[in-house]
Amino acid sequence: MKHALIASALTLALASPAWASEDITVGFAIAKSGWMEAYDTPAAAAAKIRIDEINANGGLLGQQVKWVETDTKTDRAQSAKAGLQVLDDGADMMVVSCDYDFGAPAALAAEAEGKNSFFLCAEDVKAGIQGVGPNSFSGSVLAAVQGATMAEWSTHQRDAKTGYVLLDTTIEYNKGICTGFDWMFPKAGGDIVGRDTFKNNDASIASQISRIKALPQEPDVIMLCSYIPGAAAAVRQLRAAGIQSMILNGSAVDGSYWLDAVPDLSGFVLPVQGSIYGDDPRAEVERFNTAYEAATGARPASQYAYPGYVLIDLWAKAVARAGTVEGSAVTAELEKMQNEATTFGPRSFSDTLHHQNSANMQIIEISGATPAVVDNWTISEPVPLDVLLK
Repeated sequence: MKHALIASALTLALASPAWASEDITVGFAIAKSGWMEAYDTPAAAAAKIRIDEINANGGLLGQQVKWVETDTKTDRAQSAKAGLQVLDDGADMMVVSCDYDFGAPAALAAEAEGKNSFFLCAEDVKAGIQGVGPNSFSGSVLAAVQGATMAEWSTHQRDAKTGYVLLDTTIEYNKGICTGFDWMFPKAGGDIVGRDTFKNNDASIASQISRIKALPQEPDVIMLCSYIPGAAAAVRQLRAAGIQSMILNGSAVDGSYWLDAVPDLSGFVLPVQGSIYGDDPRAEVERFNTAYEAATGARPASQYAYPGYVLIDLWAKAVARAGTVEGSAVTAELEKMQNEATTFGPRSFSDTLHHQNSANMQIIEISGATPAVVDNWTISEPVPLDVLLK
């Protein structure tokens, strides 16, 4: 009997690698340390929730989906090494950092092997065909769409006629927001009456505020293209100077964690892919928020968890339709997706753009320091590729 058990155990041990090789493997080459960790970890947690759901429903192509993970340490050189590591660990598809600059080195390693890569939440057009190659995609909505959404929504829903553009030139994401606003605001009937720039770590924007106050009339809206902490500092100074214009921004400022820096803030509006505040009109979004809390111990701190869930959902659908995880075959199926249903709204890809150049966005307004959904908006036309590439 003892010999039979040993023989049986040996048989299982020898068989295990063959069974493991039948699994489908997703490789996460993401930041688990450094400043990018705050963006990558929530989105990766959401991606793993969708993987668990897929496995609970029988897997993908009759196989279970497992994942391997390596820390890029928010370092570009380490990103390339992390990409190679997860490929060595058997990754069939690679998930990379939210930011294009930090995710691209890993994504390029996947591209070299003919495998698909998905940026967790990059919103720069280069995170895809234009910067990595034909098998690379992003799970998020382009920054230019966020700016265009704010432009069209404010003119149509709040009768904005004049706008002032205040651009934080620190990162490309900010420039993308302003690019979308600059494109849509005049088309929607608005007039951009001035523009200025600053840096995220500037201690003061007093000179910029002086130029706004020197205008014949206060602008209806200020398009602030920035992220925390610079965005919070700019808003605090604008309000302290008595400027009451509605302030618009992109999704990067989603979350209530920064509002203590601007007491009693009102008249601040941003677009998001879904609401973390329990008031999203789509019941499935709140179901995800609850599932995320059960998995991680806390609700999402911002909308940047959501693209991780979306990317696994879309990739898995494409794999099922292709009948394989082979990169070019999956890419072909992803590029056929037009208004593909997801928990956070329809998504589309094409053979020229692996991003969302239009999306239904929930409109969050902060009033009395309390964020809440006040509307939803889809821009009347997608942002053209030539605008995205400016």
